[in-house]
Amino acid sequence: MDSNKKYNNPLTATLTGISSLFKKGERAGVLSENDRLEGKKVLITGSSSGLGLATAKQIARLGGEVIMAVRSGIPEKGEEVKKESGSHKVSMNYVDLSDFDSIINFVSEIKEQHDKIDVVICNAGMVASKARKTKSGLEEMFMVNYLSTYFLIRLLLKEQLLNMSGPDLPRIVIVNSESHRDPKEFNWADFGKFKPYTMGKTVQLYGYYKLLLATFASELSRRLNKEKVTHSVFVLCPGPVNSNIAREAPSVFKPLLSVVFRIFFRSPLKASEPVVYLSASKDVEAKDLDYLFLMQRKEMDAKAMDETNGKKLWDISQDLIKEVNSNYSSIL
Repeated sequence: MDSNKKYNNPLTATLTGISSLFKKGERAGVLSENDRLEGKKVLITGSSSGLGLATAKQIARLGGEVIMAVRSGIPEKGEEVKKESGSHKVSMNYVDLSDFDSIINFVSEIKEQHDKIDVVICNAGMVASKARKTKSGLEEMFMVNYLSTYFLIRLLLKEQLLNMSGPDLPRIVIVNSESHRDPKEFNWADFGKFKPYTMGKTVQLYGYYKLLLATFASELSRRLNKEKVTHSVFVLCPGPVNSNIAREAPSVFKPLLSVVFRIFFRSPLKASEPVVYLSASKDVEAKDLDYLFLMQRKEMDAKAMDETNGKKLWDISQDLIKEVNSNYSSIL
């Protein structure tokens, strides 16, 4: 199979995901009994279901104070995390990651209610059945899977909400996908432009937005750690997860997908291992950048690591936000 065609349609993406689970590689490490999160505040986006919910439970079990950033599931999912983890250090804040105003309000609430954050886990993502415009005129999957993370992290940094005075460096953990390797190039000319598409194009676009996310993470680390390491930026692919990310798939395919996901895909609990490891392990303390595929350390795609691409993406993302609303850009 062409290495650049592994994730360009639902069938090949599913087969690639399944085959990856059978490939052996050296483990990056394991959590030890001393890898605890007491006294640390951990913000998790998209934590009302699937991988994010499983991660919230694991972080709570490790003693971390969990802040669930969600659009739904308030308060029942927070109560579920408390019950299953045995921790009451769990709170929920509403945010709609397709809406700039909602993200701004969310960051204001975090500043007022929680102050400094030790670990930010950007987990939220979606697979759409077709193109949909957000209220700002952008495409929803582009906004949720990439631009909202850029905007949220920039705001958190601008408001100085990452804890720089703790014993450990703040960590930014970004859940991504190996499908970021699939796109051959960046489409700078049409960056952020709304274009209609249907399900046949969804998987291809999903991989492209994951390339943007990986490129942002690489550039973020370069900018934050110019002279010395002050923030850890970690990226991971959890592999195929039995979650509800394919909830918009055509009804005719849902029974089959349900069976495939249940038999071949990893449970959210098992898939959360690299997320929790990068959030809590002392093995990666003071690292500037790291990428795990499952629990194996790899390099991200060369396009994502390229400094020219990173600077271009950073600038063009800010320009796009300014086009949407000059007030948004001015607060970054």
